[in-house]
Amino acid sequence: MKKIFAILLTLALLVGSAAFAEGTIKIAVAAPMTGDNAEYGIGFANAAKLMASEWNAKGGVTVDGQSYTVEIVEFDDKSDSDEAAIIAEKIVSDENIWGVIGHFASGICMVAAPTYQDAQYVDISPTASHADFSKIGDYIFRNNTVITVETKTGAEMAVTDLAGKAIGVLSIDTEWGQSAGNAMEENIKALGGNFALRQEVSTDAVDFATEVANFKAAGCDVVMVAGMYGTLAPFAVACKNSGYDVKLVGCSNAYTANLINIAGEAAEGIYAPVSFFAGNTDERVQAYVKAYTDAYGAAPSALTTQAYDSVGILLGAIERAGFDREAIKNEMYKTEYEGMSGYTTFDENGDAQKIFTKIMVKDGAFQLAEF
Repeated sequence: MKKIFAILLTLALLVGSAAFAEGTIKIAVAAPMTGDNAEYGIGFANAAKLMASEWNAKGGVTVDGQSYTVEIVEFDDKSDSDEAAIIAEKIVSDENIWGVIGHFASGICMVAAPTYQDAQYVDISPTASHADFSKIGDYIFRNNTVITVETKTGAEMAVTDLAGKAIGVLSIDTEWGQSAGNAMEENIKALGGNFALRQEVSTDAVDFATEVANFKAAGCDVVMVAGMYGTLAPFAVACKNSGYDVKLVGCSNAYTANLINIAGEAAEGIYAPVSFFAGNTDERVQAYVKAYTDAYGAAPSALTTQAYDSVGILLGAIERAGFDREAIKNEMYKTEYEGMSGYTTFDENGDAQKIFTKIMVKDGAFQLAEF
């Protein structure tokens, strides 16, 4: 009997310590690491690893007097809903994963989030902006604003700063693109602007001749674009090649080197609202930009930086709460985090509050917007 008891006790101890194997805390990063949106997912992973290395250099996460090393575990959802659903199940099957940073596109986020909610795994998306995302449950957070807030700043640029006389909207045919396009329309009208035309294209569109002709015919002198750089860049090239003199206003996802690399001279004069700008002269920001650039060869974008801050926010909540998933979730709502993407708190819905900076492309680089 004593032998059986000893065996059972040993098994219990092994099970109890499984979640803390070798003094490690795992954080999952789930995002597109391959495919058209890979730049965003790789940026998430790079930012997460940089934040983890900074915590580890200071001794890791301390819980009940014991230090734990942070390990980032990457999952490639390929921007595919089915893949995201499979990955979410894999993540919640690992008890040593204490939170999720992901996913990228709102529609993908909303497929995976119910699994995290049911398993009580805190999920922070650095980019989801669909209004319904955080409504999925109280374990679901976004370190980003809802799209109506971001597009309000974009609409201010189009209506007020650029004094658009007739403003068009080009949106991609995804759930996010439709909601972002709708928000652009509403904000243009709310600011007293003249909304002239809405057009929708597929995410893999390369020929924008029809859309350019239609915006020209409608007299649009400003066009807001609800799409990634893969839509905005070729659309800008099409406008330039057709001699269409129009101002373009994108979203925060336009703030990426690929926009300039693809569009070239056509990127000149593209505007966007961002929560983070690498050109900020603040010493803390510049130290972060240098660390990221030294590690990965390019400056961080706004969305990458929101992923970086998301990891810091999550690790802080774990350190305060200990290894209790409900307590970690509760600590998330108490967040007061001075990060690289600004001072972050979460409202009762799990939505972050952000202040946007207006930027533009000038002389082949991003800089503070000039009007």
